[in-house]
Amino acid sequence: MHTLDSIHRFLKHVANWAVWASGMALLLCAIMVTIDVFFRKFFSMTMSGSDEISGYVFAATTTWAYSYCLLNRSNVRIDVLYNFLPIRIRAILDCVGIALLLFYMSYLTTKAFGVFWTSWQGNSVSNTTLLTPLWIPQLMWFLGLLLFVFTLSFMLLYTLIALIRGDNNLVQRIAGAMSAQEEIDQETHGLDVVTQSVATQSNSPNMGHHGNRNN
Repeated sequence: MHTLDSIHRFLKHVANWAVWASGMALLLCAIMVTIDVFFRKFFSMTMSGSDEISGYVFAATTTWAYSYCLLNRSNVRIDVLYNFLPIRIRAILDCVGIALLLFYMSYLTTKAFGVFWTSWQGNSVSNTTLLTPLWIPQLMWFLGLLLFVFTLSFMLLYTLIALIRGDNNLVQRIAGAMSAQEEIDQETHGLDVVTQSVATQSNSPNMGHHGNRNN
């Protein structure tokens, strides 16, 4: 299990970098579109293709974020009954869910490769003024899906081994749906720093002295 733990940490590291790179790409697109709108408004000029490039970037970066969501258990889960089930049943359902998602994404990734390969073989370009070679954005789209399929394959192996070993808590920790408390902790992450800071200040001698002086 030590090897699997190491691979899991490595995939998390890769996913973090992919998300940061995707975020930077989206930020650059936002800047480009903002400049385009500014020039249109005040100078009657336009940056041809800003909307097209933004569409390509958005499609590609979305797939690069899939692995991050999976590894951080941020994917949408319907857990109306899930949290009321025994932990063993939940662990089994987690494995089944990953297996079904892997089946679907493998099919989708195969089709994505077909689209990329067709564009590559036919030297297809966009029907726009940019004449963008379509294989470029399609390749980035496909690679994001491929990373997700690889991550899903590893997660399925990891959870199945943990399930066979009877380590239901590990399955829950790496693949289970978040509990209400975990979601609250995630949403309020960092706020406790402010709270602790305020509490520390309120209990400090200076604050107490100030309060006595007002009294």
